[in-house]
Order: sequence, then C-alpha cells, then structure tokens
Amino acid sequence: MTSPGPGVAVVTGAAGGLGRAVAAALHAEGWPVLLTDLDPDAAAAAAAPLGGWSAALDVRDEAACAEIAATAASRGDLGLWVNNAGILVTGHSWEHDGPTRRRVFDVNTHGAINGTLAALAVMRGQGHGHVLNIVSLAGLIAAPGETVYAASKHALLAFSLGTLSDLRMAGYGRVHVSCLCPDGIWTPMLHDRLDDPGAAASFTGSMLTPQRVAARAARLARRPRPVVSLPRWRGAQVRLLDTLPRLAVGLTPLVQAVGRAGQRRQSRRTAPTDRN
Repeated sequence: MTSPGPGVAVVTGAAGGLGRAVAAALHAEGWPVLLTDLDPDAAAAAAAPLGGWSAALDVRDEAACAEIAATAASRGDLGLWVNNAGILVTGHSWEHDGPTRRRVFDVNTHGAINGTLAALAVMRGQGHGHVLNIVSLAGLIAAPGETVYAASKHALLAFSLGTLSDLRMAGYGRVHVSCLCPDGIWTPMLHDRLDDPGAAASFTGSMLTPQRVAARAARLARRPRPVVSLPRWRGAQVRLLDTLPRLAVGLTPLVQAVGRAGQRRQSRRTAPTDRN
C-alpha cells in the first residue's frame, strides 16, 4: 500500500460514478476518505465499504463546504480535497434558459470554487495540502453541443491555475492545486446521452472507465501537477485545436460526425441493463 502522507481526503459528488471510483481508489491507497454528496443516503451507501465516513453536501453552499473542511480536519490534517461534483447540459447555447445556465455554473464552477476555498482556508493554516479539481477536456477547448458546460469548466480551469499562482506568490510552496481533464467517461452522466446529438463531442475519443480516471486521480494526488489530461494525446490534440480557433470551428461537422459514430459504437458495446 502506498502511503499518501499525512491527512485525510474529501471527495464531492462521491455517491456514484467517477466520485465513487475516486474515493475507492484513494481508500485503497490508505487515505481516510470523507465521501460527500447531495444525496446523504447514497453517500452513506457508497462509503459503507470504505470505512463508512460520509456526509451530505450541497457544493453550492459556501458555509456547508467550510463545515465539511472543518469536519475532515478534525480527524487529522486535511491532505486532499477532490472537487468532482458536476452536471452536464447539452444543446445550442441559446436553448438554455437563465436558471439552467446558472445551475450549471453554480455547481461546476462556483461549487468547485467553494470547495477549493474551504479547503485552502484549512490547508494554508497547516502549511500543506492539495486541491484536485476534476475539470474535463471541455475545459481545454469549446466542445460543440456542450457550450455552457464547457464554459463552466473553462472558468474552473482559469480559477484553479490562477489560485495556484496566487498561492506561490503568497509563499505557500506546499499547498497545491491540480486539474485533471479526462476525455468522456462512461458514467451515469453519459448513460442517457447515446441518442443526444449535443453530447456527441464526449464520444469523439476512447470512452474511459471511471476506474481508469480514478487511478490517474490517485496518482495525481500523490504527485501534484497543474494540469493533466487523460489520455495525454487527447489533451495535446485539443490544445492544438484551441490555438487554431478558425480551424476548430471549421472542423465542427467532422467532430459531430465522429462523435455520432462514437455514440453508435458505445450503444452497441453497452447492454441496456448497463444504462439503468
């Protein structure tokens, strides 16, 4: 078993999907993990085989995030906070009403900011700690059909990197912020998107398993880096396209076609029972 160093870990959105897999991967490496989720019963069920430590958390509530950070720190130093909670909406940007746009930013951006700042309030006092933000490849390039989601992830990436620079300017050399940017992951977030043209961009690469992403998150927890993409080649690909916006926009029909083919391929691979 690898020793992660002092402290405990908090994972948001940990009742299922990637969050649950990340919590399990951290637990396997020896981290005491506090699993949090909007659904306290689901969080408790996910935590049962991992030591049974769970709590309800609405990441949109800044005070609640601070309370969770204090709870975690009561069992030892707060070593790691993983901002995983997120929601996806698809479709043309003008199709979403104001409340929908605000909900996406409130969870994906402000929720992660709340968690980051709550964790850093403790970690700066300790003099060490690590915030790991689950971003997405959509945080590196504007994914067609997922515009509002991508915008929320772009904002989170900028906040994370800026905060890391702020920490270094303030002299906190042992407090880290990392961003993990995975390709599409086969979790409940995408299970009902196989016939959704707006989600096609999430199916343009190789569909990842939650366990593969969680394993990379656990490695990143041990060795902080500002930005890590998974797979690495996809990160290089989308970063190149991001530097050539005219080309990227021109390739939109091709991206859509490749994504729709990926959706059909994933549909053939996945039994109906797997999507329930």
